[in-house]
Amino acid sequence: MSTAQTANKDVPEKREISATDLSHYQLIRDNVSNFIRSCAERYDRPGKLLDIAPQVHAGARAHFKKASVETLDIDPTSDATYIADLCANNSGVIASDHFEFVVATEVLEHVLQPFDAANELFRILKPGGLLFMSTPFDFRIHGPLPDCWRFTEHGLRALLKKFEAVDITPLENPERWLMPTHYTVVAKKPTTPA
Repeated sequence: MSTAQTANKDVPEKREISATDLSHYQLIRDNVSNFIRSCAERYDRPGKLLDIAPQVHAGARAHFKKASVETLDIDPTSDATYIADLCANNSGVIASDHFEFVVATEVLEHVLQPFDAANELFRILKPGGLLFMSTPFDFRIHGPLPDCWRFTEHGLRALLKKFEAVDITPLENPERWLMPTHYTVVAKKPTTPA
């Protein structure tokens, strides 16, 4: 190790966020906002909606005016309606078949057990209920940590296999074939048990 490396080993390296990541961040934020707005325009009606971890960004409340919006977060210091781990069965906190809508934007990449989270999303939705979800694909590691996963369309379909209809829309990158920046998903819970 050189003297310069030794002298600087405890000094954090100053790093800039790349122009690509800044651009992707803006694309993702715009895509999430447009997606939630579009879902509200199409589906908003009286009923219960659960918005998962919306504290940092506007969330569903800004767009869903007819639905009654409640929130869920794992952070006990958040002001969420429910404090719970999405990867657990929270039937003691939220009854099964409780919500007409669940909004989970930019959530699944942060959970430790995505299949368990998908099962819980399914459990809390009423039969015929809709899940509005988004997740990045081509984006840097980001907070809140942990940031664990990136899902392809095939992975999303595997996660949501219990749902009867799954509409997945990629935010394509015209410069990179088969490397979308982001996905949005509308999934419907079956009206009758399988």
